[in-house]
Amino acid sequence: MSRLVVISNRLPIGDASSGGLVVALHDALEKRGGCWIGAYPEAGSDTGKFEDVEGSHYRKLAFRLTQNEVENYYLGFANSVLWPLCHRRVDRVSMTPSYWPGYKAVNQRLAKMIAAEIRSDDLIWVHDYHFFPLARELRKLGAHNRIGFFLHVPFPVLSDLSILPEPETFAANIAHYDLIGLQTRGDVARCLEMFRADYRSELLSDGSIKFGDRITTVRSFPIGIDVAAFRTEAQCDESNPFGSSGAPEKFAVGVDRLDYTKGLPNRFKAFGRYLELCDSENRPCLIQIAPPTRQEVSAYQEVTDELQGLTGKINGQFAELDWTPIRFINRSVPRPKLARLYRLSHCGLVTSLADGMNLVAKEFVAAQDGEDPGVLVLSRFAGAAEDMTDALLVNPYDIDETARAIHAAFTMPLGERRERHAKCLEVVERTDASHWSESFVNILKSRISMLEPWEMTA
Repeated sequence: MSRLVVISNRLPIGDASSGGLVVALHDALEKRGGCWIGAYPEAGSDTGKFEDVEGSHYRKLAFRLTQNEVENYYLGFANSVLWPLCHRRVDRVSMTPSYWPGYKAVNQRLAKMIAAEIRSDDLIWVHDYHFFPLARELRKLGAHNRIGFFLHVPFPVLSDLSILPEPETFAANIAHYDLIGLQTRGDVARCLEMFRADYRSELLSDGSIKFGDRITTVRSFPIGIDVAAFRTEAQCDESNPFGSSGAPEKFAVGVDRLDYTKGLPNRFKAFGRYLELCDSENRPCLIQIAPPTRQEVSAYQEVTDELQGLTGKINGQFAELDWTPIRFINRSVPRPKLARLYRLSHCGLVTSLADGMNLVAKEFVAAQDGEDPGVLVLSRFAGAAEDMTDALLVNPYDIDETARAIHAAFTMPLGERRERHAKCLEVVERTDASHWSESFVNILKSRISMLEPWEMTA
C-alpha cells in the first residue's frame, strides 16, 4: 500500500484529539502509514532538514520557519494577502515587495526537503493557501506522484485574482495538483470559472481540466467533525462550565477565532439590537469566546479594539447589577468545556462574513440534546449553509435580520426546534471527518473522473 504524506503549515504537536481535522488526518495516516510534515509553532533557524517528532505510530516531520519567513511568508503573503483575498476582503490586503518572493522561497525550500523524503508511489496531500505553488515546485524537481490539494477557506472570486503579483501564475500553480478539493459546490463553480476564463485551459468531457500538459480534477469535499467523540464530550456531566454560579436563563453562544472574517462586530450589534427590540425580562446573554490570533497583523488588532468598545457600550446600556448581557472571553476554552457549553445553550451564533465551512456550526448541532435542542443561527456566507438549510439562515450584514433570528431562536416552539435539529444533524453525520478524509484519499489514489466535478463520492 502506498504511503500518505500530509503537508500542512503547522504540525500538530501534542494531543491529536484537539480537532476534527487533526483526528481525520491522524486516522488516515494510522491506516495507510506515512508521515505528516509541518512547521513548528516557534520560529528558529533553517537547518535544511526535517526533525522527527515522537509520539505517533506514523512519522511527524517538522521544519522551522525563520523570523524573516514568518514575517514575509506567513504573516505577510499568506495572511495579509491570500487570507483576505480568499475571504473576499481585498480592502484588507496589505502588500509589500518582500511578501511574494518570501512566499515563493518557502514553497521552494520545502519542496526540496520533501523531494528528498518521498517515495515514487507516495500519495501527497497538501493543505491550504500557504502552499498553492508547492505541487509545481515538486514537479520541477521530478516528482511524478499523485498530489492532492485541499483548500480549507473559500475559493477566491475570479475578478479579485488580479490583485495578486503575477496573477497568471495562480491557475498555473494549482493545475499541477491531480486533485483540487474544495469545501462547497459554490467553491467548485468559482474554480471552474477561473479555468474557463484562462485561454491556457480546456474543460474536458469528463469534467476534468486540461492545463498545458497537466490534467486536474476539481471536486467538493465538505469537511466535518468527529461526531461521536464530540457528542460524548457534550454529554459529560462531570463539569458545569458555569461552576457554582449556574447558567444564564437564556443564552446564545459564539465561538470564533478573533478574525475580521467572522463578523463579530455585526454579531454584537445584532445582539444589542435584539435587546432593544425584545423584552429582556429573561435577561438573555451572549457568551462570545474569541481567542486572539495573528495579533501582529494590524487588521486583527483593529477588530479586537472594536469588539471591546462594543462590549462596553452594550453592557453599559443594558446591564443590571446581577446581569451582564455580553460576556466576551478573549482567550481559549478547552474543547470538553466548549462541548458542554454548546449543549446547555439555547442558540448558536455563526455569523461569519465568509467561511470555508465553519466547523463550530457542526459542533453546535452535534452537541445538542435531540429532545430539547438549541437553535443554530447560521450565516448564508458560511460553507456549512450550503447543506444545513434548516438552520436559521441570515445575512450577517443585516443587523435587524440577525436580531430577529436571535429572537426566533429563543422563542421557537419545541416541535420546530426538534425538526430543524434532526435535519441539520443528518447533514453533520453524513459529512463527518472520517468520510471526508477517506473520500479524498480514495479519489486521489484512483483519480477517476467519471462523475461531474461538483459531485463528491465515497
